[in-house]
Amino acid sequence: MLKLIWLILDLVLILIILTRTPNNTGLSSFTLKNDILGSPSSTEKFLNSLTWILISLYIGLAIKFNL
Repeated sequence: MLKLIWLILDLVLILIILTRTPNNTGLSSFTLKNDILGSPSSTEKFLNSLTWILISLYIGLAIKFNL
């Protein structure tokens, strides 16, 4: 059962990471950006926290399977 959850977690993490758009396009975006220290939108904050939660769950399950 845990291996099935781990597989689903893998697929969800892959989809979340691949569908995210990059924030910058190199040095040109650094010079053109008005507010360098601006806060990300609520959707970006949610995706960041969801990604970190899923990564920590993935690492926890990986450690459990390898012990």
